[in-house]
Amino acid sequence: MIETTRRMLVSVAHPDDESFGMAGTLARYASEGVAVYLICMTNGDVGVAEPQFMAGYRSVGELRMAELCCAAQELGLAHVYPFGYRDSGMAGSADNHHPDSLNAADLDEVTGRVVAVIREVRPQVVITFDPFGGYGHPDHIKVHEATTRAFFAAGDPAQYAEQIADGLQPYQPQKLYYMTFDRRVLRILVRLMPLFGQDPRHMGRNGDIDYVEIARHAYPIHAFIDTRAVAEKAERARRCHASQLGGMGRPTLMQRARRLLTGLYNETYMRAYPPVGDRRLRETDLFADVIVD
Repeated sequence: MIETTRRMLVSVAHPDDESFGMAGTLARYASEGVAVYLICMTNGDVGVAEPQFMAGYRSVGELRMAELCCAAQELGLAHVYPFGYRDSGMAGSADNHHPDSLNAADLDEVTGRVVAVIREVRPQVVITFDPFGGYGHPDHIKVHEATTRAFFAAGDPAQYAEQIADGLQPYQPQKLYYMTFDRRVLRILVRLMPLFGQDPRHMGRNGDIDYVEIARHAYPIHAFIDTRAVAEKAERARRCHASQLGGMGRPTLMQRARRLLTGLYNETYMRAYPPVGDRRLRETDLFADVIVD
């Protein structure tokens, strides 16, 4: 573990979640000397990859973890904690019932594993998905639930006490953020899409992304992180996940919608803790008011 004063822990579901949506934030803070740690809960093994990307790899999971390693190096991450769960699918997928899947995993078990990382890393700032997981993926929602519970449990010596016996002392992070985006433009696009022959309820590679439902789950935005200075690093990290981009790296509809409202280089977050009393809060630094130990 890198010795530094400022530490951040980011908790995501799949290899590529760290690069699609928050790559600029991670690269910016790493470049500023923050030790940025990543939990990736699944191996991405249920994902799809075209044959040309599989050369030299025995499985999709092995490929995607190699892509994550590439992205971590580009972003300057201090360490990646792979939890090794199997992917789940969107709601209704048979993959959700696989005994090794994240969706089927016991929530207390997953929470405890996140608590252990928090107590080891001792981050002041923790980032994860919003309550809808961005776009409703069960894995993302599970990560949100487990990480939020862990954020508050990590400082309580009565919770997961067996970890204390193993030398992991209680530790309470100071701030919790949810990666999210403004849904206003998406709502407009949802209304326009049928005019162009597109069904907003059945989008994505497998037709299982429901933009109507995504637009309904709106959350307040309290932090706008300017990532212009690290834009090239962020783009290199995204391109590490070539198998998930088809080698192109085109932004998704949701990414385009966010950029229209917040600008090309801003990444946006809801502050879940400390509670926000002023709805007009607009932070530009996730470490604002953090007491550095």
